[in-house]
Amino acid sequence: MFLLFSDSLVYTSRGMTPSNQFKVHGQLPLYGMTIRESEEEWGVPHSFTLFGQRQSVVVAASCASEMERWVEDIRMAIDLAEQSSSPHADLLSTSLTDSSKSEQESEEELCGSRSSLERHGHRGNTTMHVCWHRNTSVSMVDFSVAVENQLSGNLLRKFKNSNGWQKLWVVFTNFSLFFYKSHQDDYPLASLPLLGYSVTVPSESENIHKDYVFKLHFKSHVYYFRSESEYTFERYRLNLEDRC
Repeated sequence: MFLLFSDSLVYTSRGMTPSNQFKVHGQLPLYGMTIRESEEEWGVPHSFTLFGQRQSVVVAASCASEMERWVEDIRMAIDLAEQSSSPHADLLSTSLTDSSKSEQESEEELCGSRSSLERHGHRGNTTMHVCWHRNTSVSMVDFSVAVENQLSGNLLRKFKNSNGWQKLWVVFTNFSLFFYKSHQDDYPLASLPLLGYSVTVPSESENIHKDYVFKLHFKSHVYYFRSESEYTFERYRLNLEDRC
């Protein structure tokens, strides 16, 4: 797991500890760093080399678009770091704590009560946790857009293996859908992190037979959402397509 800060690029992995901490393996100060694409040199697709003042690291992204986003963000961060008067000191800490325990999504979790959410307030739905388990990345632009924009409204939700539709107040913000019984509730019933999910319209073979339905799916996880108007349907579908 790579984390890009304003002065350093930190690389970590998740340790086999009771608290599932992210252990820092090293850091590359951005001051004086250069980047070079390395696909031909190493024979690894979507790879590039980070040259620091004291060490170099070869990394590879999962796809070309992810590599482009990382290279763009790192170069932007390097430019900002070099605008400061001097290099920053090394990081003092050696680990990043993520107190959440490894978990898998399920329909039961999506139906969790308020008490369970409070009890596990630091479980694994942070952006960092989701990126680790779904092997994906969030760029600076993605994050800026996510924290500045929010969409909310009534939707009907249906699970893959259920028959009925449940009407909920749904808020889309910070790469997640939050589900409330009504717009007056202070706490969500549950949330669904969307990084890695795809947004499509159900096929005829799925036998939905309803108007204004879109489908969210990631691996074996499938959820259907239905709006009561074409306007609401298009707003959610287009916003989700842009930010999932």
